[in-house]
Amino acid sequence: MGYNVNDYGFYGDFGGAYIPEMLYSNIEELNKNYLSIINKKSFNNEFEYYLKNYVGRPTPLYFAKRLSKKYKSKIYLKREDLCHTGAHKINNTIGQILLAKELNKYKIIAETGAGQHGVATATVCALMGMECVIYMGEVDINRQKPNVERMKILGAEVKSVKSGSKTLKDATNEAMRHWINNPDDTHYIIGSVVGPHPYPDMVARFQSIISEELLEQLKEVEGREYPDYILACVGGGSNAAGIYYHYLDNSKVKLVGIEAAGLGIKSKKSAATTKLGKKGILHGSKTLLMQDENGQITEPYSISAGLDYPGIGPLHSHLYESKRGIYLNVEDNDAMNAGIELSRLEGIIPAIETAHALAVFNRLDIKDKVVVVNLSGRGDKDLETYIKCGKY
Repeated sequence: MGYNVNDYGFYGDFGGAYIPEMLYSNIEELNKNYLSIINKKSFNNEFEYYLKNYVGRPTPLYFAKRLSKKYKSKIYLKREDLCHTGAHKINNTIGQILLAKELNKYKIIAETGAGQHGVATATVCALMGMECVIYMGEVDINRQKPNVERMKILGAEVKSVKSGSKTLKDATNEAMRHWINNPDDTHYIIGSVVGPHPYPDMVARFQSIISEELLEQLKEVEGREYPDYILACVGGGSNAAGIYYHYLDNSKVKLVGIEAAGLGIKSKKSAATTKLGKKGILHGSKTLLMQDENGQITEPYSISAGLDYPGIGPLHSHLYESKRGIYLNVEDNDAMNAGIELSRLEGIIPAIETAHALAVFNRLDIKDKVVVVNLSGRGDKDLETYIKCGKY
């Protein structure tokens, strides 16, 4: 069974481009051109140049000695937190800003939840001298103030979204409205493997540099290219898609995605889509999403601003439905404890999103196994939340 996107933009039963007529020209232009552009030698040379000299790739594969001893396994951390801007998001924004240039689009819009994608977008816009507008929910603006200020320092205009739950879903809605009204000169940099085709595939390809590096790094330290387990947090799911990419068809590798259970699956304050969601259409693709009996989107919740999206990308929906992926969920309290544990054992303060992926070691049969965790971002942006949780 293949796990990559087919010619029609579907992963199994999920994906596609369910879009209003007014967005058709934008999506069709992208779909006709993205593969030919990103496969050009000149594009790849420029992309690799910036990944190496600007982002700081390859990121290290770090053996977490004390964490491994505690859980009686070999735990490696893929250090995406060491990328410029502090998370994996920059891999995708570098790729998409170069794509925008090729398409002669010099105005950029984006949505952001935790702010890391917003910062990464503002960063590449400053790098390339392009206009930048970032849509961000009012709730997320209030809980991610350091990232908001970083975006502004970089020259981006941050637009507060006051509709709905005032979080990531609503920011995405506003960004799409902007794009509909400005199709000729504007490119929308979506930050995760969500949205209409070709976005889920395009973002996964740009993030696949993570698993491409991992193949070589594991061979060097373990004598083989693959681990027994790969763990990654999943909101929309771009960091997970990136580290799974080169292992999708390798059945020896267990792919584990960890969602945010918030205050608990039955609390109505959760973002665990695989447990609470059903098939539907959101932001242009058919996927699993949280909805009521009338098909209306229900509001997700997580202590982490980057995981409170009411759906998951179509690739993840397919991995879940086909049972190729193992999807677990972690409550706020356990995620915060795992974040503190990593800080104390390894001297690395993770983003709260990432902390969810560090909270499941006791729920998997990892004794004497090689485990890779995608350390998708660093915890600088979450210090206020760590302080409030009072775990230390």
